[in-house]
Amino acid sequence: MGLDATGAGTGPVTVRRGVPAGAERRAAELYWDAFGRKLGPALNPPDKAVPFLAAHLNADRAVCALLDGQLVGLAGYQLGGRALTGGSASAVLRAYGHLRGLHRLLLLALFERHPAPGQLVMDGIAVDPGIRGRGVGSLLLEEVAAVAVEQDCREIRLDVIDTNPRARTLYERRGFTAVRTERTPYLRGLLGFGAVTTMRRAVGTRGAREL
Repeated sequence: MGLDATGAGTGPVTVRRGVPAGAERRAAELYWDAFGRKLGPALNPPDKAVPFLAAHLNADRAVCALLDGQLVGLAGYQLGGRALTGGSASAVLRAYGHLRGLHRLLLLALFERHPAPGQLVMDGIAVDPGIRGRGVGSLLLEEVAAVAVEQDCREIRLDVIDTNPRARTLYERRGFTAVRTERTPYLRGLLGFGAVTTMRRAVGTRGAREL
């Protein structure tokens, strides 16, 4: 694989394709820990959001980091019209009710991103707080890049919000460049962020600093 990271457990962190069977709930918990602040207005409360995410994961749209066999990180991506987080409009309405569900569907629509031809769209990285800063995010990014190469994509695209500077720093270190910032101050009170920056990285390029 070329990259490695050693965690707090007894062995190295390893990366695999897909969410392991039986780890869907853990994957949803990691995802919610990373993105719950952004998704909260659409999916709160957490005790309903996490089971909803777990029940509608597309397990084959993720790369995962494991430490001692336990899921400690994951990165989701869109490919072939499917992303890591699924759930149809009818599923949202069933889970949250028709009256409240319609409002939630409108909020979820704000987060929809569709790839252009030749693009792989990344849904973001979630890493267990206890192992952050040890290279897990870089491992996951490079595995997503490998998926993009295999799928004949020319570039990876992602969005990062203005309240997540840690993620933006990681992406810049791994070769991503900001190409556009959409400022939405009118959403800050509702969603907790006021700007979204689109970043791209050509497939086959490495980050500026190796592990």
